Amino acid sequence: MKSVLTSILCLIMLSAFAQSPKEILYVGTYSVRGSEGIYVFEFDRSTGDLKQIQTVSNDKSPSFLAIHPSGNYMYSVNEGADKNGGVSAYAIEPGTGTLKPLNQQSSKGRGPCHVSIDQTGKLAFVSNYGGGVFTVLPIKADGTLGEPSESIEYTGSGPNQQRQEKPHIHSATLSPDNRFVYVADLGSDKVYIYEIDPANGKVKPASTPFASVKPGSGPRHLAIHPNGRYVYVVEELTSAVASFNRDARTGALTLLQDNVKTLPADFSGNNTSADIHTDPAGKFLYQSNRGFNALAMMSIATDGKVTLIGQQPTGGKTPRNFLIDPKGQYVLAANQETDNITIFRLDSKTGKLTDTGKSVRVPSPVCLKLMTVR
Repeated sequence: MKSVLTSILCLIMLSAFAQSPKEILYVGTYSVRGSEGIYVFEFDRSTGDLKQIQTVSNDKSPSFLAIHPSGNYMYSVNEGADKNGGVSAYAIEPGTGTLKPLNQQSSKGRGPCHVSIDQTGKLAFVSNYGGGVFTVLPIKADGTLGEPSESIEYTGSGPNQQRQEKPHIHSATLSPDNRFVYVADLGSDKVYIYEIDPANGKVKPASTPFASVKPGSGPRHLAIHPNGRYVYVVEELTSAVASFNRDARTGALTLLQDNVKTLPADFSGNNTSADIHTDPAGKFLYQSNRGFNALAMMSIATDGKVTLIGQQPTGGKTPRNFLIDPKGQYVLAANQETDNITIFRLDSKTGKLTDTGKSVRVPSPVCLKLMTVR
């Protein structure tokens, strides 16, 4: 009898272990220095370690990634595709988080650099940097991508003749209520605002169709405050951030602060800013700087305004994308030119970061996405 009970207990423990959730990190890369495509790691929260479990072959620079709200699918832009661009769909294996390719579609523009998914899981929004085109693709029930349902080609330029000679669409960020999408055009210093029509796979200009930043700033990525009332825009070309009030009803953005510097006053080298995120509590804002090679740390006041409080070197060169985990315990930084991802602990009270000493090597890491699989 004792042996039977022991066997039952063992089976229960094994079953519980098998069903325990895993945290999986997906890494998008550029196809250089031997990169094989998309790298998949298991993240151990208790130690901060990353263990590689898969590589998904893609030689077209699967740089930026997005996870479907169901957790069943993932999408990558193929930045190195031909002039028609490309986006790939993958199925996420339950229990393991490994990826299986599903299909590909054109993004209708050169150099697709960003993809995002609406909260219904029915639409993918793709930003084509090289072509200056914003494209909407339907997502089918099986996770595959349909042919583009809308493609918007922009006009305009900015004062920086080397970087703003024409439109350069860099990101599309969904509002918390899924009613609006904010499209950043680095080339014209504008953030376009659209209302979303999920049923028809279309967008239309909002009543306030765009917001502008300081000429020559180059808006790149956006972070929306957890309360939905404030929006923060990376100004890539001036290494600064712009803060906006957001009208939840109309989607309109009203400038709150412009061109807040994110570099030390005595820094005189070349730098471009890249990514931006708030912590889960909305108390702090972080922005990556390539050249100075650090994350700028800013406090967020109750009125939404930000103040620079410090810098955290990323342990490598060209920190393009970084990730703040949903529990607010860790920050992972992808150093594109030194082929490494570094891991930091986040102090939720001070906003400061501490290097854990943990790091993994990945050729040219560009984008990091973390999710839990069961």
